[in-house]
Amino acid sequence: MKIDAHHHFWKYTEAEYGWIADKMRDLRRDFLPEDLERIVNNARIDAVVSVQARQSLEETRWLLKLASRHDFIQVVVGWAPLTLPNAREILENLRENPKLKAVRHVLQDEPDDDYMLGTGFNQGIRELTDIDLTFDILIHERHLPQALRFVDRHPEQVFVLNHIAKPKIRDHELEPWRGLMMDLAERENVCCKISGMVTEADWENWTQDDLKPYLDTVFEAFGPQRLLFGSDWPVCTIAGSYEQVVSIVADYMSGLSPDEQAAVWGGNARKAYRLGE
Repeated sequence: MKIDAHHHFWKYTEAEYGWIADKMRDLRRDFLPEDLERIVNNARIDAVVSVQARQSLEETRWLLKLASRHDFIQVVVGWAPLTLPNAREILENLRENPKLKAVRHVLQDEPDDDYMLGTGFNQGIRELTDIDLTFDILIHERHLPQALRFVDRHPEQVFVLNHIAKPKIRDHELEPWRGLMMDLAERENVCCKISGMVTEADWENWTQDDLKPYLDTVFEAFGPQRLLFGSDWPVCTIAGSYEQVVSIVADYMSGLSPDEQAAVWGGNARKAYRLGE
């Protein structure tokens, strides 16, 4: 099974999706399962992981409803208020839907870069661990030092790093990102999504060669057994087509064994999100 481990749906309103800036205006419309299903079928992708795009329980429940109506949506990565005293109750209620497998918080947009180290937030992560929910880490490169400290507090928690921590691909800068990623990969409870790369590159002029040093790094750091393919559709479309994003990974992995390729295309997503459990 080939799995796209990262994409989004939304019904666009300016109030709810204010992060979609003018330079991303093509994203200012609805993106729904009917739109994606045709695209993934053409790309021979069998299933997808739907990831939250705004921080509300309303959206999480909406994504779960979409997943119940569309079999190709196998996993929902929702949002929940992890810092609330009743976070456990909220999570257990969401967990009653078997497609809720993970939670994400938009750490990259928190005004405090140390937000992930806060007491309340870490108590919420402990609740995730107790009820077997994965946590998706959404950060920029500058947050990697905090992410190392954060992950070390939760050695039993499964983490999935999104968008290879958004390195400065546009500026062709590898350090300090590369060294910090090598350190993070030493934590065996952390996986990494090969996603979001084209939008960190020069949208109009990126080439496969621009991306190669970053792919080299994550494959060296995490290996094929802890990397997940993700398209980041529809956000990726501001810099490239869905087919281009798929071909980036396919071309890079052409020299790997069939088992290694199968792991990145879907096997690792099945493990990270406990598909079948």
